[in-house]
Amino acid sequence: MSKMNLQDTLSNREQKLDVSKKIKIYLCGVTVYDESHIGHARTIIIFDVLRKYLESKKIEVEFIQNFTDVDDKIINRATVENVSAEEISSKYIENYFRDFDGLNIKRATNYPKATEHIEDIIKFVEKLIEKEIAYVSKNGVYFSVSKFPEYGKLSKKKIDELQSGSRIQIDETKKDPLDFAVWKFSDTNPTWESPWGKGRPGWHIECSAMSIKYLGENFDIHGGGRDLIFPHHENEIAQSESHTGKQFAKIWMHVGMVTITGEKMSKSLGNTKSIKQVLENWGPNIIRLFCLSGHYSKVIDYSEEMLKENLTKWRQVETCYFELIHANNENQENISENIRKIGIEFDKSLESDFNTHLALSAFFQLVKETNRMAAAEKLGKENAIIIKKEFERILNILGLTIPEMNQNEKYEIDNLILNREKLRKEKQFENADKIRDELNEMNIELIDHKERTIWMKKEKIKSEK
Repeated sequence: MSKMNLQDTLSNREQKLDVSKKIKIYLCGVTVYDESHIGHARTIIIFDVLRKYLESKKIEVEFIQNFTDVDDKIINRATVENVSAEEISSKYIENYFRDFDGLNIKRATNYPKATEHIEDIIKFVEKLIEKEIAYVSKNGVYFSVSKFPEYGKLSKKKIDELQSGSRIQIDETKKDPLDFAVWKFSDTNPTWESPWGKGRPGWHIECSAMSIKYLGENFDIHGGGRDLIFPHHENEIAQSESHTGKQFAKIWMHVGMVTITGEKMSKSLGNTKSIKQVLENWGPNIIRLFCLSGHYSKVIDYSEEMLKENLTKWRQVETCYFELIHANNENQENISENIRKIGIEFDKSLESDFNTHLALSAFFQLVKETNRMAAAEKLGKENAIIIKKEFERILNILGLTIPEMNQNEKYEIDNLILNREKLRKEKQFENADKIRDELNEMNIELIDHKERTIWMKKEKIKSEK
């Protein structure tokens, strides 16, 4: 792999990722006060595939993803449920791993939590105060936006427009309405002692303190959903670059939102789709295909129709896999060059601004070609070995999995099929159909070829009618 270009939100153009060394990535994780939803899944799946692709090319990746485990939303939820904030955050961190392990996400190198880095945050704030970029007021410690002339460079918002538009919370103790809290004074637990008074960190400061601690002052990629560009990432840049005097992240990579039948997901509309709910109904492969189906930076719309389309495609992938396993035709085409071209097309798509939509097109071309050859009785063992190697490479990068079967299961299925064929030869069609029904119950589908019948095990999808 010689190069990879990614669209950088800051410069608004494609930047070259230096793949000659270890790649350091910081991804803004979730605020753990509720179940993770399909929007979170999309962002994390995109970064999971990016990481898996780099690692498939023998590039070392250090991947840090935080948990925001102290926040007003967590505290409010704890108050409503009459439990501690820690109980709320612990519960939803546990649920996070249940969901994302279920989605076949490779675990990050580290999952730092804000509550475990209070000392680092306090030191960070101290330096900002020392540099006279942050100041202490009656309600907390604030970052002075006017001291960072480049404020707005990520979101392309101008300071005067922000001031006149003031959607910012009014606080008379601030010097400027745009100034944001890096430390909030509070008596409501959880709180920590600080040189300025008891309280807790502001939201933005935790990511600056933790990303710099784990990845250094200037790392390769900082990512998250597009909804984080302003104010979260804008504020991170301001406080981090004020603190270090250096460029913060080299590339800012933002993933588009997931809408639900054209509407923004929101609790008030009652249209959020939790990962748990979608996983139970559709399984990990369909969700991953859906999340990768459009360009990562654009909005994608969640609908049952879209998921059904991806299910149809997944069934073709399963057919391809089992055709490869059972391949034994003598009459075969020379396919090496074609497979090589598909592999190059797949890689090129990901290396050119991580276009998973085009990469999937290359993968489905491989699947279609294999199924065509199998149907024409031209899929030989040697072909199958060549195709299977590329098929599995792509499957691993995309994080798609075909459930493994043990030898006993295979033996049982083979025996049932032999019995069915014997019964059919003896014209005992009713008994042969009973065996087919038994196999259907096991989610085994039969594919009849001219000289033989092969089988495939389909993933059980609850939503499939």
